[in-house]
Amino acid sequence: MTTQSPLSASQGLVVPFDDNRLVADLFGEYDANLALLEDRLDVQIVAHGNVVTLHGPDASCAMAKQVLEGLYSRLESGESLTPGDIDGAIRHARAGSGVSTRQASEPDESGRSNGGTEPDVPQIRTRKRLITARSPAQSGYIAALENEDIVFSTGPAGTGKTYLAVAYAAAAMERGTVDRIILSRPAVEAGERLGFLPGDMRDKIDPYLRPLYDALYDVAGPDRVERGLETGSIEIAPLAFMRGRTLSNAVVILDEAQNCSPVQLKMFLTRLGENSKMVVTGDPTQIDLPAGQQSGLLDAISLLGGIPGIGHIAFTGADVVRRELVSRIVMAYEKDR
Repeated sequence: MTTQSPLSASQGLVVPFDDNRLVADLFGEYDANLALLEDRLDVQIVAHGNVVTLHGPDASCAMAKQVLEGLYSRLESGESLTPGDIDGAIRHARAGSGVSTRQASEPDESGRSNGGTEPDVPQIRTRKRLITARSPAQSGYIAALENEDIVFSTGPAGTGKTYLAVAYAAAAMERGTVDRIILSRPAVEAGERLGFLPGDMRDKIDPYLRPLYDALYDVAGPDRVERGLETGSIEIAPLAFMRGRTLSNAVVILDEAQNCSPVQLKMFLTRLGENSKMVVTGDPTQIDLPAGQQSGLLDAISLLGGIPGIGHIAFTGADVVRRELVSRIVMAYEKDR
């Protein structure tokens, strides 16, 4: 148990804030954000006006102070806060990475990238929203998207594998660093075949690609997505349509790659053209291939590990940010295995 200093044991750690209007957003409705901090960090928080007093172990109080001040800085910069943002700030503080933020590769008005100190928690700004990494693993993921040409992202549902990749792609196209976004999935799902579904080819493949549409709509907005689909700057297609192509000036995302064979994944990776990035996401615990057929995802990660320009971020159940119940479900399944 951490030994408390006389100050934290008797008087508590006092944290003042300047702007009463921002304090209301910082504390949350009915002080809900403070209650979340109390629950997660095992501290007691007493709020009086624009001042909070933290009681508890020194390390926990220091962490709570760090989180509160970092979130207040975000409010000062015009951001809004959600319970997920509070949780993300706590995750980063626990990992010792701080709660300061920046936007990934966002140029200023002169076209130069952000300067200053090295950021701790990267952000992605799209036309519709600002997305902040909610775990240290997500921070590493955004950094890999910035720095590597091919990024593998593996882990359970709810960790942000696909969402962050799509957000990064949307931001890159809005900045003009790429001309196109290409999203793909293998048309393999639990026991169903394309030929059994009604309609034409688009009707048949849309159900498999719906998660990609949903992520795009959320970060870029339906109108912009529909315009992009019409002009070809946004393309969503099954993996089979990638054969024989060279994909240049694009961010290319392959989702659900655990359902690719080694041959299919090799075919996809060798489509990489000039000024392009590829992101390959998947959950190796949810393979829907026929029994006995090898998944190419882990095979590719093993074969290509250590090659410059290729990165791999492995999420775990502890990185689930969708909601706490989903995290508990994933952790239970991981423990059972």
